[in-house]
Amino acid sequence: MDSLSTAILGLALLIVMLGMGLTLQFSDFKRVLLYPKAIFVGLTNQLIILPLIGLGITMVFSLPPEVAVGIMILAACPGGPTSNLISHLAKGDLALSVTLTAVSSLITILTIPFIVNFALVRFMGEGQVVALGVLQTILQVFVIVVIPIIIGMSIRKYYPRFALKMAKPVRITSAVVLALIIIGLVIKERENFVAYFEQAGIAALLLNILTMGIGYIAAKLFTIPKAGSIAIAIESGIQNGTLAITVAVVLLNNTAFAIAPAVYSLLMFMTGGVIIYFGSRSKQV
Repeated sequence: MDSLSTAILGLALLIVMLGMGLTLQFSDFKRVLLYPKAIFVGLTNQLIILPLIGLGITMVFSLPPEVAVGIMILAACPGGPTSNLISHLAKGDLALSVTLTAVSSLITILTIPFIVNFALVRFMGEGQVVALGVLQTILQVFVIVVIPIIIGMSIRKYYPRFALKMAKPVRITSAVVLALIIIGLVIKERENFVAYFEQAGIAALLLNILTMGIGYIAAKLFTIPKAGSIAIAIESGIQNGTLAITVAVVLLNNTAFAIAPAVYSLLMFMTGGVIIYFGSRSKQV
């Protein structure tokens, strides 16, 4: 992608994270103390089990190196604002979902460079790509993820009516921009896209379904109520596709790495719709 496209992608992620900040309050972080067991199960699924499942999928399938790296980038970017919306519509525990998204967004600032560098070395080989500088990446992710969230949360605190009014338009804008980015990626990688889609589609769908299923089972094993189990399942299985695409295109300057996250961003709405359908029809226990 050219510098203009890269700048637009970075701006899109800023808008997405600002929109998420508009829905958060500083009190959301206090819920870590109120739901310690649920938070522990959710974060374990997001930060440990998710990357391990991603790695397992890349080992089982003979994926092109670019697709394998893309799957691992995706696995390094859990949660995101979409998971909160799906949790709400599926009758999940929205407070738990929001808390997991907020906390994992902060922690992944530290984990993204290590997971991505591991994937680059494993699938591309040392010397074939420029690895992410850990400190530089932490700073970049902080700027494009945490600062917009803090700004959004500050607006929510001091101008609550404006924040609630703007949350929906910002969400719609970010969805439209993401769609345009995906279209741009398809055009840029049109020669390889069909082959990549066939391979990345199966891997991304499996990553989505397996992590959701394991998240739900783990929550039930720890006797977490159904609404909380639904939220943990969704937080485990719905990834931040926009952040993953940004890592691939902006930080690594490689659109081929963004194919898997782009394919996933399309598929997650279908699986999310299924979860919403069954969750909204089920009785809470």
